[in-house]
Amino acid sequence: MTAIVLAVAAFFAGQQLAPVEVRNVPVPVHVPVPVECREPVPDRPAMPTDLFAAKPTVDQLAVARAAEIEIREGYEIQLRGALERCTAPIKSE
Repeated sequence: MTAIVLAVAAFFAGQQLAPVEVRNVPVPVHVPVPVECREPVPDRPAMPTDLFAAKPTVDQLAVARAAEIEIREGYEIQLRGALERCTAPIKSE
C-alpha cells in the first residue's frame, strides 16, 4: 500500500516542476565540408604510336615517340590544371 502511495506522490510531485525553456540558438561550426569537383576531365589525345597500322620502321617509331613525349607533356599540363582547380580553396561569400 505504501508503495502505491509513494508512486502516486512521486507522479504528482513531478507535475509541479516548472517547464524547461528550450532555446534554439544557431552556433557557427567551422568544419570542412566535402564539395564535389565539377571540373571537366580533358580528353586523352591520340598518340602517334597508336596510329600505326603496320609495323613501323625504327626511324618512324623514333619520330613518333618524340612527338608523343610532347603530346603527353601537354596533356599532363591540362590534367594538373584540372587538379589544381579542384583542390583550390573555395572562396566564401
